[in-house]
Amino acid sequence: MKNKPAEKVKTYEPKGFREKFLGEDNPIHLLFKSNSDHFFCLEIEEIMRLQYPVPPSKHSCHTMIFVTSGQHIMNLGYEEFITTANEVIIVPAGQIFSVEDINITHNGYICQFHPDILIGKYGSREMLNDFDFLKISGNPKVSLQEKEANFVVSILNRLRIEYSENDAANLNIVQAYLMALFCELNKNTIKTSKNISAAAFLTSKFKELIYEHIKTQHLVSYYASLLNVSPNHLNKSVKSETGKPATKWIEETILLEAKYLLFQTTLSVSEIAMQVGHEDVSYFSRFFKKHEGITPVQYRKLIDKS
Repeated sequence: MKNKPAEKVKTYEPKGFREKFLGEDNPIHLLFKSNSDHFFCLEIEEIMRLQYPVPPSKHSCHTMIFVTSGQHIMNLGYEEFITTANEVIIVPAGQIFSVEDINITHNGYICQFHPDILIGKYGSREMLNDFDFLKISGNPKVSLQEKEANFVVSILNRLRIEYSENDAANLNIVQAYLMALFCELNKNTIKTSKNISAAAFLTSKFKELIYEHIKTQHLVSYYASLLNVSPNHLNKSVKSETGKPATKWIEETILLEAKYLLFQTTLSVSEIAMQVGHEDVSYFSRFFKKHEGITPVQYRKLIDKS
């Protein structure tokens, strides 16, 4: 008898997730505005609880939950996390998570934001690489002392006001406050470098090298040679640590670099293609659309409207 194939983990966009697990007729949907698929920040008390348990799923946005009282329980990957007062749990975009018990009560803030928000005017790839808790391989939980917790509450409350009191949140303000929030959390983060495995170390070095060479080098074999391992070994190590092969990381880094340039510069699409190592602008545009669903020109127009 053949084993039943494992059910594919579904990736949800914000609206689809809310309709699925909050219920389509839930009045909470009135709190979510036109740009809430890119960002929202609300007090947990403002929104009604999940109506249905969440099976292993992925989300297209980063989700941050700060608990002021009670406890929040969820699974990230294969590990259960219990978050209590003055603690933050971050679910990075693309991380597998699940929520089994929907009746546990807690208070605090929930802030959700699309990764593209962090590409804006004040972001830098190097800075974002410092925030371990935004990485699927990082430590998702941060515990705060009361003084630091008060700082975090102030920032989250400012983000909540920006979202709640405006028809469309100013994403430059949102990004600036998110960066301040990340820096505050980073002071209290337990890095994942302790007792690091050989595969984890290799993966970390590989990702550092991608950022350094992405403008000219797109082959796994190139990075494997720099790391003195075979391409097959590098692919296996990276996939075992992150769930994605090395080729996927290279593609995603090309896209991230292109998004930064589309957002932060006035370079033409052909110039940006050259900057990320694609001499053929038509190929670059097809590559971008394959992964993003829209062309670089359409992406830039969306940015201009935000």
